Amino acid sequence: MAAYPERHPQSPNWAHEIDNFKRKLDAGAVRGISQFFFEADTFLRFRDRLADAGVRAPVIPGVMPVTNVKGLLRMCQVSGACAPAWLMQICEGLDDDPETRTLVAAALAAELCARLQAEGVESFHFYTLNRADLTLALCRMLGVRPQSAKESP
Repeated sequence: MAAYPERHPQSPNWAHEIDNFKRKLDAGAVRGISQFFFEADTFLRFRDRLADAGVRAPVIPGVMPVTNVKGLLRMCQVSGACAPAWLMQICEGLDDDPETRTLVAAALAAELCARLQAEGVESFHFYTLNRADLTLALCRMLGVRPQSAKESP
């Protein structure tokens, strides 16, 4: 089910947001998958709010490597997610340099995941946006490797 660490754009406040999350659990959901975000503290505060409200269902953080700033800004406008100034500054001027943009996207997403792992997060949902190569690189940086045929049961 959808979860919003920065609140759904139509949610008037955090109490409403958490009540809505609880309703989804009461209807049969067993976990949440969060909207994308770019600062670990955003997700961690959300996780703490849920825990303070007695919610024990896991929430998987949504991680989106930024490979297209214009597309990102459109998605943020629709979803209510925040594109922090520091992120925009790092991405500035990369539109015409796809190789560097990919490296930066992978590094920033891996750094976010590493910070979340240090806080006990074990699973991630990657917004791949048809970039399997970038997602594979992220998985490798996080220590996830494809199973070889010999390892398969």
